[in-house]
Amino acid sequence: MDAGVLRVFEESLERCLVDPDFLDLFYGNFLGSSPKVREKFAGTDFDRQKLALRASFDTMLKAARDETDGPRIHLGPLAERHGSRQLRIGAELYDLWLDSLLKTVQACDPGWSEEVDQAWEAVMGVGIHYLCEHYNS
Repeated sequence: MDAGVLRVFEESLERCLVDPDFLDLFYGNFLGSSPKVREKFAGTDFDRQKLALRASFDTMLKAARDETDGPRIHLGPLAERHGSRQLRIGAELYDLWLDSLLKTVQACDPGWSEEVDQAWEAVMGVGIHYLCEHYNS
């Protein structure tokens, strides 16, 4: 992936993480996006889930840095966990997840722009594509 896109993503991520409400706002947006999402997250420990989400941003970034081998190297266990044999997170939930994330970034990043939005979509897209592609693996 283009180094400029990665830089825009990283700078935006840093700005978003400064906002103490960023992760809570994301989960509010995501849970509000569909009854199916609320059903999947029933009984979730959100303190733990927010730590996992925070770590997943770094994992997605690592995968995007090397689109050839990065997804396989960095996302294999995540794909297995989210796949058809375990959590059963289907493609439609990733669409809602990404829409909720982009909405949250726009609200929390004081430097938000169309370029920032595109960078988030590109970086997250590498990981989402891999997870969807390996749903049945």
